[in-house]
Amino acid sequence: MANYLGISVSNPRNKWLAGSAGAMALIVGGLTTWEGNKAKTYDDIAGIATVCIGHTGIGVERGRTYTKDECEAFLRDDLAEHTTAVLRCVTVPIGKRRYAAFVLFSYNVGASAFCNSSLLRKLNAGDVAGACDGLMAWNKSTIDGKLTEVRGLTRRREYERTLCLSGL
Repeated sequence: MANYLGISVSNPRNKWLAGSAGAMALIVGGLTTWEGNKAKTYDDIAGIATVCIGHTGIGVERGRTYTKDECEAFLRDDLAEHTTAVLRCVTVPIGKRRYAAFVLFSYNVGASAFCNSSLLRKLNAGDVAGACDGLMAWNKSTIDGKLTEVRGLTRRREYERTLCLSGL
């Protein structure tokens, strides 16, 4: 695996994405659109404590309001995790729009879920359209113990799919 800017990159032809301002603008713009930006913690539709631009997990305390600097630090850390995961797990060349689509997806479902997904297997096998279409299967959330289709996730996946398919 090639290493670029401290990031393991499965396909060296993707190393330019690690420093791509254009890709990062697509990612941050998409995150702001789909995650929002709230300084006070809230529970997402699945009841997960969330803050800032969709940050969950370590450092999130219910009832707390976070500063702009804290939110920016969460975003930097979250972006590092998900951009690295996509570059590590994708073994075929991808462009900035497809990269942005998969980072947005990973940010929402988790890096492990992305790296172990059937859509990634399709992408790495050369079935780009199948991988992009595979995003649409991830439009559900567990609500009250039941896997339920969520309109907002469907709209988000449609956006990611459109990004992913551009240029095909």
